[in-house]
Amino acid sequence: MKLDLGFIRAQFPAFSEPTLDGWAFFENAGGSYPCKQFLKKLTDFYLKNKVQVNYPYPASTIAGQLMEASYKRIADYLNVDASEIHFGPSTTQNAYVLAQAMHGLFKEGDEIIVSCQDHEANSGAWRRLAIRGIKIVEWHVHPVTGVLNVNDLDALFTDRTKMVAFPHCSNVIGHINPVKDITQKVHKYGALSVVDGVGQAPHGFPDLKELGVDIYLFSLYKTFGPHLGLMFVKNELIVKMENQSHFFKEGITRNMITPAGPDHAQIASVSGILDYFDAVYEHHFDDKPSQAEKNRALNALFRDHEKALLHRLLDFLVSREDIQIVGPSQISNRAPIVSIVPKNKDIKEFYDALTKHKLMLGIGFFYAARPLMDMGIPILPGVVRISFLHYTSMDEIDQLINGLKAAL
Repeated sequence: MKLDLGFIRAQFPAFSEPTLDGWAFFENAGGSYPCKQFLKKLTDFYLKNKVQVNYPYPASTIAGQLMEASYKRIADYLNVDASEIHFGPSTTQNAYVLAQAMHGLFKEGDEIIVSCQDHEANSGAWRRLAIRGIKIVEWHVHPVTGVLNVNDLDALFTDRTKMVAFPHCSNVIGHINPVKDITQKVHKYGALSVVDGVGQAPHGFPDLKELGVDIYLFSLYKTFGPHLGLMFVKNELIVKMENQSHFFKEGITRNMITPAGPDHAQIASVSGILDYFDAVYEHHFDDKPSQAEKNRALNALFRDHEKALLHRLLDFLVSREDIQIVGPSQISNRAPIVSIVPKNKDIKEFYDALTKHKLMLGIGFFYAARPLMDMGIPILPGVVRISFLHYTSMDEIDQLINGLKAAL
C-alpha cells in the first residue's frame, strides 16, 4: 500500500495557506503542522463547551465526555489503559514533575543512568536529583556516530541502579534506539525504563505494551495536535509516587503528577489527532482492526513514505565532501531527522542562504547539548537540522537538495 499524499496534505490547512505557499517545511522536529480534525475539535470546544466540566448541564457534561474520549482513544492507539495516560503542559515540565514525584523511590547512594543522547528534558530533571544524594551515571554516545552502544550499558549497572533514562530517537542524531531490548536489559537489573519518545512519536505512535517501558513521554504539538505533553506511567508505579497536587488529590492518580490541573479544551481536542489517524486508515484500508493494529499499519505506511524521502536526501548528502552528517549516514534505524554542518562555509551564512530558498529549517543545538558535546561539536552555533514527516513530498525534498547545492 502506497501513501496517498494528496489525501494526506488535504488534512493539513497549512498546505493551502497563502502565506506558506512555496515554503518547504523542514523543522518538524520542533513542532508539526496541526491537522484539521484537531483544529476543529479545539475550536468547537471553545465555542460550545468552554465551561467547568462534569456538571449535569449539557455543555459541561459533553465537555467531560470529550476529555474522557481523548484519554480512552489515545490509550487504545498506544495499547495501554486510559488510567495510565496523563497530560501536562510540555514534556520538559512533565519530566520535571515526575522527578519530584519519584525522588522518594530512591535512597541516598542509589544510582540513575542518564544517556548523553537525550534532549535535556529527559536528562536535566533526573540530573538535579544529585542534590538529594542520588548518583548520576552518564551513558555517553559514540564520539563520531553519536549512537548509544547498548553493550556499553552493562558496565554501567550496579546493584544500586534504580532507573535508566534514554531517548527512543535523538532529536539531533536521528538514530532510533532499540527500546524493547534496552528495557529488557534494564528490567533484568531491577531498574525502571524511562523513555523520551518526542523524536520518534511523530513518525508513528509506539505500541507501549510491546515496548514494555515503565514511563514514556512525548509532545502532542509534534504529533499534529495541541501544545501538551503526554506521559504514560504504569499504574503500579504511579501509586508509589509522592503526590504533586493538592492534598485532597492524594490517591487520585490522574491528578497526582499534573499539579497545574488539566487544560480542558486542549485535552478534549487530542482526540482530533486520532480522528486524523482513523481517516487515513479508512482511506487506505478496508478492514476494521483494533486501534493498536490500526496504529501498526499506519506506522508502516508512514515509515515507507518517509524512508523513500530519506533515501533521496542521504544519497545527496553522502555524495558531498563539503557536508558533515551528524549521526549515522545509513538509512537503517534512522528517523528523518538529519543534522548537518557545512565544512567549508560559515554555518550561519549557510543557514541564511537556505532560508532565502524558501526552506524552513532549524539551527542550534535544540536542547540536546550533551550529544553534541560528546561529539566535539560546539553547541553554538550548533547544527542545521532537517526534519520531515509523512506529509512531506518528494518535490519538497528536491527543493531542499537544490537549496543545499546553492548554499554550498
